[in-house]
Amino acid sequence: MAAQFNLADLFEIVADKVPEREALVCGNNRSSFAELDAGANQMAHYLAANGVKAGDHVGLYMYNCSEYLEAMLACFKIRAVPINVNYRYVKDELLYIFDNADMVACIHHREFIPAIADVRSAAKTLKLYISVADDSDADLSSIDAVDYHTAREGQNKNRDFAERSADDYFILYTGGTTGMPKGVMWPHENVFFAAMGGGGHFSPLGACEKPEDIASRVTENPLRGIALAPLMHGASWWYACIQLLAGNTLILNHQRSFNGEAVWQIVADEKVNAVQIVGDAMAIPLLDALVDNEDRWDLSAVFNVGSGGAIFSEAKQEAFKKYFPNVFITNSFGSSEGGQMGMDNGSKKTASGLGNVTRTDFMDVIVDADGASPRHAELGESGIFARAGYIPNGYYNDPEKTAKTFIQVEGKTWLLTGDEAKLESDGSITVFGRGSNCINSGGEKIFPEEVEDALKAHGGIFDALVVGVDDERWGSRVSAIIQARKGVDLNLDNIQEHCRQHIAGYKVPREIHLIDELPRAPSGKPDYKTAKKFAESGKGAVA
Repeated sequence: MAAQFNLADLFEIVADKVPEREALVCGNNRSSFAELDAGANQMAHYLAANGVKAGDHVGLYMYNCSEYLEAMLACFKIRAVPINVNYRYVKDELLYIFDNADMVACIHHREFIPAIADVRSAAKTLKLYISVADDSDADLSSIDAVDYHTAREGQNKNRDFAERSADDYFILYTGGTTGMPKGVMWPHENVFFAAMGGGGHFSPLGACEKPEDIASRVTENPLRGIALAPLMHGASWWYACIQLLAGNTLILNHQRSFNGEAVWQIVADEKVNAVQIVGDAMAIPLLDALVDNEDRWDLSAVFNVGSGGAIFSEAKQEAFKKYFPNVFITNSFGSSEGGQMGMDNGSKKTASGLGNVTRTDFMDVIVDADGASPRHAELGESGIFARAGYIPNGYYNDPEKTAKTFIQVEGKTWLLTGDEAKLESDGSITVFGRGSNCINSGGEKIFPEEVEDALKAHGGIFDALVVGVDDERWGSRVSAIIQARKGVDLNLDNIQEHCRQHIAGYKVPREIHLIDELPRAPSGKPDYKTAKKFAESGKGAVA
């Protein structure tokens, strides 16, 4: 059978080229490429024997573990569709995704059995439960679950699967900042090229032209990269696939909570070369751990710190450079719907915005004004950051959101990311941030991310969110919700003076509110809605 741009086909080609090379490390569990492939084959045979067919949806409801990636590959091998379930979701979100996703099977950590029992009635097609052991003693029989390793044991390790397709799906559920989760329908070929560089991240040969090319992209000296975010998030899942399809060694953060000291210990023990974070939410505790533990770890193997999936502020990038002066810092722009849409190394071309990417035939700024047909932006014009070409096929079970996000412009389908952007006079694109959070103050547009970037450069600020609150004169005024560092006293004058060194005066916060811990959605993304309510309530206000 001819290989396709299918993630299972591509992984098998890599596993055959470097079978004995270490593929995966998670805590005490270590697997070679041959072992990971054999385990995935066994689980694939178990799923197929229990009625899971091509196109069926299989929930993955787990913390980071070796079984997560093995189960994902097992789904791909039989053309089933893995569905990421956020383990932070509470009952209402779980009810929604168990109903919306049409799962027929769910592979889950044992501790989630009570939560599944509470919502399983919403999943009319869900019949098969496979439980990964943990420290809990939840009763498997309460949902008729079978132990993962018991299920896998004795199954066929060989590949005797049907031919696959480049159009097979992976569905990535994303919570965004508002509303219930949305299932982004990614064909394998599209996500391979849009989010994984087409296999060309570590090779001078660049992206693959045909599936078999993936073997030639495997380098002689494998890189060791750690994915610090949960695999249930797109940025971490993509990074994991990038590493495995390059024949590199993937290290997972097996900790249930994020602890900077524990992470650096893993990095030192495993001689990690590349550290992949998700924005400032991870950068801050990692940097704090370095400050508090000078010279504790040998981190000399690290040569790349990269971020994707959230804002990686300039201040935190500079802080990493102090500890790793020769390390390459990368900041990827993208989203669950857009994949990787560019990379900024911290050298911004403009004083404003989050960074710059290159305009191409498949990356542009679209003007989608009410009452007018969508069109491409002219030089100097602002609009919505958009992508064409390798994009998803829409949202699962949501034609209304699909129609609003995937639009036609001059006969080509474009994905609107929701991020405001400007087409600069030199043809590059400056990305500003989520347009729905944009603050209009006296007719001036202010992007919260830019103000947050300035705030986080203040030594006394641990983290910050910025929202607009109603103002009688200006329409909206800039309000900052700040989580201060322990023992630090902050006041409005000090914060404003600091911000004026980084951003224009009209963007400077007009009020600050101190909070013990910044609100975040179950997805881990900033919860601007809750932050705005906190500011509007007047709580934590500091003069």
